Amino acid sequence: MKTVLITGASRGIGRALATELATNGWAVAVHYNSHAEEAEAVAESIRAQGGVAQTFCADVSDPAQADTLVREVEKQLSPLTALVANAGILKSQFTAFTSPADWRRIVDTNLSGAFYTTRAVARLLLRHKGGRIVYVSSCAALTGEPLLAAYAASKSGLFGLAKSVAREVAASGATVNVIAPGPVETDMTSGTPDEARQRLCARIPLGRYAQPGEIARVARFLLSEQAAYITGQVLSVDGGLV
Repeated sequence: MKTVLITGASRGIGRALATELATNGWAVAVHYNSHAEEAEAVAESIRAQGGVAQTFCADVSDPAQADTLVREVEKQLSPLTALVANAGILKSQFTAFTSPADWRRIVDTNLSGAFYTTRAVARLLLRHKGGRIVYVSSCAALTGEPLLAAYAASKSGLFGLAKSVAREVAASGATVNVIAPGPVETDMTSGTPDEARQRLCARIPLGRYAQPGEIARVARFLLSEQAAYITGQVLSVDGGLV
């Protein structure tokens, strides 16, 4: 059984990722930082369906904790063969009023956290001679969005990270790719005012937000053997928005 570490797996896209991959035979390391009850509920649901899941707590913006997280997953579950870097935070604000502290918090979680976990996982992929990394970015990284400069910057950084790491690990047979979702029905977007939501849906050719499972199924494909010849790519899953 192959093992995948999913960061930020307690809610939203991360929860859908954990459920989708467990249903398809993966042992799932359900990572969380501050939502312990939700993470355990995800793991319990997977186990109730006969799957394998375990929760792990870490602040991935801390390099030491990211290293420990990967070691613990490798130790407690079967050899770790895949990472889905999904952990992320968003704060809507004008760039002119974005504090240095807010900038650091967003970038540290969304980009540095992905880098620190990648650094630890890449060593394992080279040792195991194969594996997968998938980053969950955002369409905001491709289009730019008002009030989301820090978020968009952090998510666009994943593109360069993926393309560089893809070249570094290619000789081992490992692949590294990015999913850039459009708006998704999650806790993060649930507070969007109706008027703003309608304006955004009007820009989307398919006219609606995605369901988390629609993102998860794309990740499942990129983690599969069917995607063995795809690496260093950014795949927009956004209903045609970009």
